[in-house]
Amino acid sequence: MSKKITSRPGCFGTMLHFDEKGRKIGESRPGLLGGVIHYDAQGHKVGESMPGLFGGTVNYDARGHRQGSSAPGLLGSVQHRDDRGHRVGETRPGFFGSLLTELEDED
Repeated sequence: MSKKITSRPGCFGTMLHFDEKGRKIGESRPGLLGGVIHYDAQGHKVGESMPGLFGGTVNYDARGHRQGSSAPGLLGSVQHRDDRGHRVGETRPGFFGSLLTELEDED
Protein backbone atom coordinates (compact mmCIF):
# COMPACT_ATOMS: atom_id res chain seq x y z
CA MET A 1 0.00 0.00 0.00
CA SER A 2 1.22 3.49 -0.73
CA LYS A 3 0.64 6.90 0.79
CA LYS A 4 -1.10 9.50 -1.41
CA ILE A 5 -0.71 13.25 -0.89
CA THR A 6 -2.48 16.06 -2.75
CA SER A 7 -0.81 19.47 -2.96
CA ARG A 8 -2.71 22.59 -3.97
CA PRO A 9 -1.49 26.13 -4.65
CA GLY A 10 -1.88 28.66 -1.85
CA CYS A 11 -0.92 32.35 -1.71
CA PHE A 12 2.45 33.80 -2.71
CA GLY A 13 3.88 30.55 -4.14
CA THR A 14 2.94 28.37 -1.16
CA MET A 15 1.79 24.77 -1.76
CA LEU A 16 -0.63 23.29 0.80
CA HIS A 17 -0.37 19.50 1.38
CA PHE A 18 -3.30 17.23 2.30
CA ASP A 19 -3.55 13.52 3.17
CA GLU A 20 -5.97 11.03 1.60
CA LYS A 21 -8.77 12.18 3.93
CA GLY A 22 -8.34 15.87 3.08
CA ARG A 23 -6.58 16.85 6.33
CA LYS A 24 -3.83 19.44 6.01
CA ILE A 25 -0.49 17.81 6.79
CA GLY A 26 1.85 20.68 5.92
CA GLU A 27 2.93 23.28 3.43
CA SER A 28 5.91 24.32 1.37
CA ARG A 29 6.97 27.95 0.91
CA PRO A 30 9.58 29.51 -1.37
CA GLY A 31 12.86 30.24 0.41
CA LEU A 32 14.42 33.70 0.45
CA LEU A 33 17.57 32.53 -1.35
CA GLY A 34 15.91 29.97 -3.62
CA GLY A 35 14.64 26.50 -3.00
CA VAL A 36 11.60 25.57 -0.94
CA ILE A 37 11.16 25.28 2.84
CA HIS A 38 8.79 22.55 4.10
CA TYR A 39 6.63 22.83 7.24
CA ASP A 40 4.39 20.37 9.10
CA ALA A 41 0.71 21.08 9.94
CA GLN A 42 1.74 22.98 13.10
CA GLY A 43 4.13 25.26 11.19
CA HIS A 44 7.41 23.64 12.33
CA LYS A 45 10.18 23.45 9.73
CA VAL A 46 10.71 19.82 8.69
CA GLY A 47 13.12 20.28 5.79
CA GLU A 48 13.99 22.06 2.59
CA SER A 49 14.68 21.39 -1.06
CA MET A 50 17.42 23.21 -2.94
CA PRO A 51 18.17 23.22 -6.69
CA GLY A 52 20.48 20.38 -7.75
CA LEU A 53 23.62 20.80 -9.82
CA PHE A 54 22.19 19.09 -12.93
CA GLY A 55 18.50 19.95 -12.50
CA GLY A 56 15.96 18.62 -10.05
CA THR A 57 16.31 19.23 -6.33
CA VAL A 58 18.28 17.91 -3.37
CA ASN A 59 16.17 17.36 -0.23
CA TYR A 60 17.35 18.00 3.33
CA ASP A 61 15.80 17.43 6.76
CA ALA A 62 15.33 20.23 9.32
CA ARG A 63 18.95 19.84 10.52
CA GLY A 64 20.43 20.09 7.02
CA HIS A 65 21.18 16.38 6.49
CA ARG A 66 20.65 15.16 2.93
CA GLN A 67 17.53 12.98 2.66
CA GLY A 68 17.38 12.33 -1.07
CA SER A 69 16.66 13.99 -4.37
CA SER A 70 13.92 14.64 -6.90
CA ALA A 71 14.39 14.76 -10.67
CA PRO A 72 12.12 15.36 -13.66
CA GLY A 73 10.46 12.26 -15.14
CA LEU A 74 8.16 11.68 -18.11
CA LEU A 75 5.07 13.78 -18.94
CA GLY A 76 5.67 16.37 -16.23
CA SER A 77 6.21 13.88 -13.42
CA VAL A 78 8.93 14.08 -10.76
CA GLN A 79 10.75 10.97 -9.50
CA HIS A 80 11.75 10.93 -5.81
CA ARG A 81 14.77 8.97 -4.51
CA ASP A 82 16.19 8.42 -1.04
CA ASP A 83 19.76 9.30 -0.04
CA ARG A 84 20.97 5.92 -1.43
CA GLY A 85 19.33 6.49 -4.82
CA HIS A 86 16.39 4.09 -4.35
CA ARG A 87 13.06 5.20 -5.81
CA VAL A 88 10.60 6.18 -3.06
CA GLY A 89 7.79 7.85 -4.99
CA GLU A 90 6.51 9.99 -7.83
CA THR A 91 4.61 13.27 -8.21
CA ARG A 92 2.30 13.87 -11.19
CA PRO A 93 0.41 17.00 -12.28
CA GLY A 94 -3.26 17.06 -11.28
CA PHE A 95 -6.17 19.35 -12.10
CA PHE A 96 -6.16 23.14 -11.58
CA GLY A 97 -2.48 23.35 -10.59
CA SER A 98 -2.62 20.56 -8.01
CA LEU A 99 0.05 17.88 -7.64
CA LEU A 100 -0.57 14.22 -6.80
CA THR A 101 2.23 12.46 -4.91
CA GLU A 102 2.38 8.74 -4.30
CA LEU A 103 5.03 7.52 -1.85
CA GLU A 104 6.00 3.87 -1.63
CA ASP A 105 5.84 2.09 1.71
CA GLU A 106 9.05 1.83 3.68
CA ASP A 107 10.41 -1.67 4.17
